[in-house]
Amino acid sequence: MANVPLPPPDSPPRMSRVFWRDDRFIQLAAQLIVLSIVAGLAIILVQNMAASLQRQGIALGFGFLDNAAGFDIGESLIRYTNSDTFARALLVGLLNTLLVSVLGIVLATILGIIVGIARLSSNWLVNRLAWLFIELMRNVPLLVLLIFIYTAFFLKLPRARQAIRLGPIYLSNRGVAMPWGEPTETWPIYLYIIIAAVGSAVLVAIGLRLWQERSGRPKPIALPALGTFAAMAVVGWLVLPQPPLTITTPQIAAFNFRGGLVLTPEFMALLIGLVIYTAAFIGEVVRAGIQSVPRGQVEAARALGLNSRRTLQLVVFPQALRVIIPPLTSQYLNLTKNSSLAVAIGYPDLFAVSGTIINQTGRAVEMIAVVMGVYLSVSLLTSLLMNWYNRRVRLVER
Repeated sequence: MANVPLPPPDSPPRMSRVFWRDDRFIQLAAQLIVLSIVAGLAIILVQNMAASLQRQGIALGFGFLDNAAGFDIGESLIRYTNSDTFARALLVGLLNTLLVSVLGIVLATILGIIVGIARLSSNWLVNRLAWLFIELMRNVPLLVLLIFIYTAFFLKLPRARQAIRLGPIYLSNRGVAMPWGEPTETWPIYLYIIIAAVGSAVLVAIGLRLWQERSGRPKPIALPALGTFAAMAVVGWLVLPQPPLTITTPQIAAFNFRGGLVLTPEFMALLIGLVIYTAAFIGEVVRAGIQSVPRGQVEAARALGLNSRRTLQLVVFPQALRVIIPPLTSQYLNLTKNSSLAVAIGYPDLFAVSGTIINQTGRAVEMIAVVMGVYLSVSLLTSLLMNWYNRRVRLVER
């Protein structure tokens, strides 16, 4: 009798999984619930604010920015009078904030690197002085530091007629007066030359980098690019019929200075305070980044005959950047936001000017929204640039 194949045993029935037990659905639903709660709270707050303003007869809007400001601003990078609009007054405050922030970032970075390297020095005195500076600055509130620098140093300087002279520089309670260049008729033409020089330097850098990638041989990039810029700037200065700038030196006149550049006590106190305060934190960041590089890298560099300076420049610091840059970005953002403390010493930054506008118009909601938006935009732009640089550093390391 032929063997008849038996039918395969019935496979166990597959149990269908209901969608509400799926982990992906649960995570998505939880996120939607949280977003709904946050959006609902935001809508309630906005409605309550609008209802409160409506009861007071106040309508939201930014049309008031076209009205005449009616107040003066002590420091301005652009032309400004009290007959200009509130919008121009805000622009003056924004430029003042950007000026002190950019200068503060540059100077704090330089000082922070020096302090961080000094913190690792084998010289006991240099090491202890760097440690003392870091600990002192990090444990003093910035507001207290700014007021101390302003009142205990700059306001205690002699008057302009008895100013302390350091060569062509004068120190007085009017600020710091120094030689400066005044634009002539050829200055606008020279600006175009500078723009062309910057573009040429960028093209040289890009060309050298492409040549390096194709040939596989290292070639200096920064020095030729800077040389191109400097050469075009010098040639442009010499070929113009009149120098684009004329150097003027400050002269004591009555109770103030005439000529040159006078940096006010408020600006100098804010800049110095932000620089030394932020440099202490940057110094610790630099120290931690340098110490994160394996000791074997230093020993290998020494075996190749590199001295301490070249080892730090070519081996240690490039590798430490991957650790330094992320916290360094936070310090840059903190410096920009801490510049709003300028209102305590009378420097007309964005926050101080907005406070004056609020007193003039009563438009607190609109002005606070503008200030928050500006600081948010500046912070996001700074983060974008630093993140791009961080990616470039990591790309080089590969």
